[in-house]
Amino acid sequence: MDNIAFAELGIVSETPSRTNTEHTTDDRDTANVVQLASATPTEDQSGSEQPLDHFITEDGMTFAGRHLIVDLWGAEKLDDIAHIEETLKEAVEVAGATLLHIHLHHFSPTGVSGVAVLAESHISIHTWPEKGYAALDIFMCGDAVPGRAIPVLKRAFSPDQVQLGDFKRGMTG
Repeated sequence: MDNIAFAELGIVSETPSRTNTEHTTDDRDTANVVQLASATPTEDQSGSEQPLDHFITEDGMTFAGRHLIVDLWGAEKLDDIAHIEETLKEAVEVAGATLLHIHLHHFSPTGVSGVAVLAESHISIHTWPEKGYAALDIFMCGDAVPGRAIPVLKRAFSPDQVQLGDFKRGMTG
């Protein structure tokens, strides 16, 4: 995601760089945060088609996938494992990803850690309800659009603040 796209969505860049950036959002909607190009078959030197590698080409760069690092502060419902599971399922669906498995663990006395394993990679969550804090990783390749999960997380957990890091993984020349 470039800084212009973030700015249009009310996300302000704190430390931009070519391959990774961190951002803070306000309470404006961030639906459709990114649009990724589809992976296309490649040809080898003999001209025969090779299988899809699900790499993404965007703004002249090719990379394996987008990895969003999401910090939610002042968030609610962070100890409700059923709510977290439904939220992860919705986030996967709106991102256009394929859910393979969800595993969540509830800690005593509070907190939840878990992962939604995707055909396109994963979404992980770790919560500290006593601090109103949740840490999420959203890593997806191919046609999945991880930025679409952000409005789902905001609606589900009502955070006061969202900090977002955007990393392009597996950059190729």
